Amino acid sequence: MSDATNADSNDPTSENAATGRSAKKSLAVNLGVYTFARLALVVVIAAVIVGVGLLFGVEVPVLVAAIFSVLISLPLSLLLFKNMRIRVNESIAAVDEGRRAARADLQSKLRGEDGKK
Repeated sequence: MSDATNADSNDPTSENAATGRSAKKSLAVNLGVYTFARLALVVVIAAVIVGVGLLFGVEVPVLVAAIFSVLISLPLSLLLFKNMRIRVNESIAAVDEGRRAARADLQSKLRGEDGKK
């Protein structure tokens, strides 16, 4: 095995890069699911407002229903989607930790403390 191949296999930054990519992918998936759930909640609440208005013979404008549904969904989503929000926060923490580790590694390399003698 050549020295270049051996050095690449022992390089901790390649493991950090793979972990960083999986953390970023996890963050993107969790954030996408959470965002979709919150938007779906807004749409459902707006439809309920318009539907209840029609039941009572009142035509509620869609813009008014949308504004009220956003206001109602803000605190409601904090209660309904607590687990999703926690997963997003954990994913953000994992990505931040990866960035901190990469930055610390870069700083040590810039100082000449890369461990190679």
